[in-house]
Amino acid sequence: MPRRIGVFCGSQAGNDGRYIDTAILAASGIVERGWGIVYGGGSVGLMGVLADTALAAGGEVIGVIPAALSGKEIAHDGLSELHVVNSMHERKALMARLSDAFVALPGGFGTMDEFCEILTWAQLRIHTKPVGLLNSFGYYDELIALFDKMVREGFVTPRNRMLVYSADSIDELLDLVMN
Repeated sequence: MPRRIGVFCGSQAGNDGRYIDTAILAASGIVERGWGIVYGGGSVGLMGVLADTALAAGGEVIGVIPAALSGKEIAHDGLSELHVVNSMHERKALMARLSDAFVALPGGFGTMDEFCEILTWAQLRIHTKPVGLLNSFGYYDELIALFDKMVREGFVTPRNRMLVYSADSIDELLDLVMN
């Protein structure tokens, strides 16, 4: 059975070309290790860069997109598989079922929503799959600091804090989440 990594990332490219480079390196690193990608199904922003790079390298790319977003995020029409679902909840549930691990690249509210929900599911032991943040160029420094504050303030246990892996490079992060 193929192994797949769920990737959450922006439907925008961001203001710095380094984020596009991050998506390219992430896709290349995942495909080089023989893993498939499960992602939000869009053809724009970092999502599109991720999918196009992985497909060009011969990788499997599965998209999951709600019907309401298929126009806004312009559903990618060249994927290995594209699942059009009815809601964001169905999107997250299907991505969770299809993935063996999860990583978040830079992104906005949608990326945070998907990342935090899959992290919460890990905390609740709904799944035991690894969850990681690709902290390229310090993008997630403040979020990581907030997670540490949550522990200090007694809202997250140290054990649950350890559910989040983070690394500055995709190779290091993949080593952490793919073991």
